[in-house]
Amino acid sequence: MIQDTERDRLMRRALALAANGPSTGQNPRVGCLIVDPNGTVLAEGWHRGAGTAHAEVDALAHLPAGAARGATAIVTLEPCNHTGRTGPCAVALIEAGVSRVVYAVSDPGHASSGGAERLRAAGVEVVGGVLAAEAEAFLADWLIAARLGRPFVTLKWASSLDGRAAAADGSSRWITGADARLDVHRRRAASDAILVGTGTVLADDPALTARSADGTLLPTQPVPVVIGTRTVPADAAVRHHPHPPVLYPGPDLGVILRDLHDRGIRRAFIEGGPGLASAFVTAGLVDEYLVYLAPTLLGGDRLALGDIGVARIDEQRRLEIDHVERLGDDLLLVCRPRALPSTPGTRTASPETTPADTRQAEPARTETRI
Repeated sequence: MIQDTERDRLMRRALALAANGPSTGQNPRVGCLIVDPNGTVLAEGWHRGAGTAHAEVDALAHLPAGAARGATAIVTLEPCNHTGRTGPCAVALIEAGVSRVVYAVSDPGHASSGGAERLRAAGVEVVGGVLAAEAEAFLADWLIAARLGRPFVTLKWASSLDGRAAAADGSSRWITGADARLDVHRRRAASDAILVGTGTVLADDPALTARSADGTLLPTQPVPVVIGTRTVPADAAVRHHPHPPVLYPGPDLGVILRDLHDRGIRRAFIEGGPGLASAFVTAGLVDEYLVYLAPTLLGGDRLALGDIGVARIDEQRRLEIDHVERLGDDLLLVCRPRALPSTPGTRTASPETTPADTRQAEPARTETRI
């Protein structure tokens, strides 16, 4: 029997394998180990994206027929119970003769969940919740999208220390330095879509691409999304993006996010001006804040955020600082919404959403893994 400490070590190895998978798109990053009763690793696998073998099947494919009989599968996500472009992983493990399955996080999908029950019904021992907190943090963006039926939303702004996003005349290039700007482009490339309002398009004519230090396009590009009723000019830079822009007249942000989710968008990166940013904050639709602070003062009324519905101090939107990074002369604060205190017998989440606080926040409109 594998001891708990060894089991945890193996699960961390599975999480490291999962990190090899794509961080964008509908499908989660999943890693799997097949080990013998003594904990010796027989095979490893991970999911490489939609349409490819899931992690469990990938690991089994590295073994000859019958070699997994009596073995244990260590998986970062509950084996799926769904037939899409590939078959159910739970069935693949059963047919391979695996006797025990250990996983970290339950699959929240309506169609893809139920793998643990199917395995147990076939006589396979199942243990769930191993290193669940670590796996939840690793899968945070995908879990938000799967549980809530909308993309994981990151809101970014750059400002002076006194909270100004532009000078009095509206100019904002550049508040932050080159290192901070490169970090933004790296994070753009790690997102499925980049969202701005028509006001930003008309005022700044942004390309909304992800670029390297020398200005060349990075290999992956977010889909540009423009929200607003004003017409985007035919010669706007965004119309020359590698991806055709997706245009929404608005104003229902929830509807927009659900449609983006249906298009396969897992991560949405908001770079619009204070109007769009404030609308997402007010609606409680921000999962992560990236605040780039430059050591400068601008004064005036060009704030990074406008009215977000806070009239009294007890209505403030409290955030938790996840971590702080130094980028040249600038600072990056990575923050997440803080859960509100709950009274006995209740479960109350902050207006925004976090993975641990929103499993039942609203009916999930999940996409199955494909």
